[in-house]
Amino acid sequence: MRIAIVTDAWLPQVNGVVRTLQSVRRELAALGHEVELISPDQFGSLPCPTYPEIRLAVARATTVGRRIEAFVPDAIHLATEGPLCLSARRWCLRNQIPFTTAYHTHFPDYVAKRTGLPAAWVWRYIRWFHGPAQAVLVSTRTVRESLRAHGIAQVRHWGRGVDLACFNPETQAPEAFAGLTRPVQLYVGRVAVEKNLEAFLATSHPGTKVIVGDGPARTHLENSYPDAHFLGALSGSNLAAAYANADVFVFPSRTDTFGLVIIEALACGTPVAAYPVTGPVDILSAETGAMRENLEEAIAAALQLDRGACAAYGRSFTWEASARQFLDGLAPFEAVLVRDAA
Repeated sequence: MRIAIVTDAWLPQVNGVVRTLQSVRRELAALGHEVELISPDQFGSLPCPTYPEIRLAVARATTVGRRIEAFVPDAIHLATEGPLCLSARRWCLRNQIPFTTAYHTHFPDYVAKRTGLPAAWVWRYIRWFHGPAQAVLVSTRTVRESLRAHGIAQVRHWGRGVDLACFNPETQAPEAFAGLTRPVQLYVGRVAVEKNLEAFLATSHPGTKVIVGDGPARTHLENSYPDAHFLGALSGSNLAAAYANADVFVFPSRTDTFGLVIIEALACGTPVAAYPVTGPVDILSAETGAMRENLEEAIAAALQLDRGACAAYGRSFTWEASARQFLDGLAPFEAVLVRDAA
């Protein structure tokens, strides 16, 4: 199958959406499918308001449409709700071409957190954007229920995976961990206000807090919490080493729909402390994580969990399974036309 994927999130951004698309594209190619990725780096762009390091593509629907037409796809997927996918959506509707979409993050809560706009206003846009899609691909049961409650019914499951060759317990401790007071409490992800990182940094559980990642809030948080260790962005074996040699992984976000870093940490044998919100409640069990409204209590409880059980559970998430679920959720043109004719 020839699959065109349009996304507003792509390199050099480092986030769950980008990593998911990279991994699924690789697996799709291994399964014999051809993928054309249409991303912001192929067009002129402007800095995103309140997030200038993210570039927003400026492209007319006809321009995006020409790229799609030139590829001659069998299916079109719009991965995000930004301007590039808006242009692709407009072109698809104008030409009566079916497409699927995905809901990767709680966009209404995210925008409300960064701008102060009421989340209800943003939900109107979400309903409008996803309404014409043949299917909306989502990662968890809780997200499916949330979208249905907001009037988006055509939801399909699309899970996430882990690169098990990279993320496993068998890694040496990173040099940055040498001499740190245990337990090491690790966070991995964007260092930004919507990640609620300050809730973790403000806890007082004994040990050392380690932050892996970068973002607009880093300077402020480094100055405000000088006892925490900020290592910047890590990837590959260096990231795996941080996961595997931490004593607990702390996930303070309340707005993520899944949390790819959660299953990576688990695959490395590290238990997770989190709030009982969308993402953690869909992934964690009593054997692999502790979820409390008091994050400090969650950290203490997670430290008592069996690392072997965490690693075993983390190994159940694969990118091959994720890619096959993605394929099952697509709306190939021929299949849609046959269904419509019937």
